[in-house]
Amino acid sequence: MRPQIALTALSMALLLSACGGEPDSTQARGPDPKLPEPQRGLLPSMKIAEPVAWGDQKPTVPEGFNVTAIATDLRIPRQTLVLPNGDIIVAEGRGGSAAKLKPKDVIASVIKAEGNTKVKGGNRLTLLRDADGDGTYEMKTVFAENLNAPYGLAFADGKLYVANQDALVRFDYQDGQTQASGAPTKVADLPSAINHHWTKALTISPDGRFLYVGIGSNSNVTERGMEVEIDRAMVWQIDAATGAHKPYATGIRNPTALTIQPETGQLWAVVNERDELGPDLVPDYLSSVKEGGFYGWPYSYWGQNVDTRAQPQKPEKVAAAIKPDYSLGSHVAALGVDFSIPQMGDKFANGVFVGEHGSWNRDNPVGYKVIFVPFSNGKPSGEPLDFATGFRGEDGKTRGRPVGVTVDPKGALIIADDLANTVWRVTRNQ
Repeated sequence: MRPQIALTALSMALLLSACGGEPDSTQARGPDPKLPEPQRGLLPSMKIAEPVAWGDQKPTVPEGFNVTAIATDLRIPRQTLVLPNGDIIVAEGRGGSAAKLKPKDVIASVIKAEGNTKVKGGNRLTLLRDADGDGTYEMKTVFAENLNAPYGLAFADGKLYVANQDALVRFDYQDGQTQASGAPTKVADLPSAINHHWTKALTISPDGRFLYVGIGSNSNVTERGMEVEIDRAMVWQIDAATGAHKPYATGIRNPTALTIQPETGQLWAVVNERDELGPDLVPDYLSSVKEGGFYGWPYSYWGQNVDTRAQPQKPEKVAAAIKPDYSLGSHVAALGVDFSIPQMGDKFANGVFVGEHGSWNRDNPVGYKVIFVPFSNGKPSGEPLDFATGFRGEDGKTRGRPVGVTVDPKGALIIADDLANTVWRVTRNQ
């Protein structure tokens, strides 16, 4: 970026931050949020995250739990996976290559960059091992490198699957292995041109037959045209054996994490929704993902609320749009999701954990924490509970940003923090 453009962008951003922008508000969360009217303006409100080191601090967790940093000095950890022997695989990297279209895109990129780590992405998988089970992961070693912005991870039948930003690949894996035996095998190419939303979320069916890949849109709301959105803003279903794929569900702007509900085999996602309709629109959401379902993007949001920016309009698509199951609040940037297990204790036994990376596009920041959404009868029920907080302090400083969350079968929660380049492990006190 040229110095003059950078200075202008930063000056405008600081002006937006200083002017107060919007009043504080309680965001609508839950299965039936009351949505405000859209607010349109020249620029959305923006807020720099002001990163600082954790120092001797750490995240705050509920009474009866303890949190420990089990790996530090990583290179942008995104998602984690617990292997059958208890080893943890960490995907590290940064992707994306979308050109800036308008001055607001330049300004937004400055704001976002100020809130991110300055460490170069690792483009690798790191393996963590606690050999004696004492909670200290004494081994940290590179399992595989020379990947392309790896993000989603899955495992089944001796195969470790990795969703790079341009392809789904697999490694053959033997129990206890600490380093890949060679280069991965490509399973399927993934859309990678422009890559405005580059992350490729991943999970696998319980029988190991199908992989599900979340592929984000190439725009906020079609400002690059619909031709660049082919095969995007959807979840793919990929045959693990052949690599053949089909759209499983569409109209999902940016599905950033996927998981399977253990009791039902139902696919669930957390989704980052569109911007520039105000500080309290549009809600990011947690939802079951129905085969053949259409979830609104770009023509509508939260079911059948029309977004007039998407032209030409398609009323028949709006009429078919499915309302998501649960609002997480607008701009929280949910990037991680996993179902809990009974070992997490009664209060957190039935539901999902959600990693919220945190907002950049509202004056009063939201997210920057891990929440728990309780379930009842297989569906989200009730208000979300804070589980790990303190990533952004009351002093306005940001010490961490949660991404992937993974429930260890032993009853621990693994949290990838891509600002502090740390993996945290939260355990119940015995």
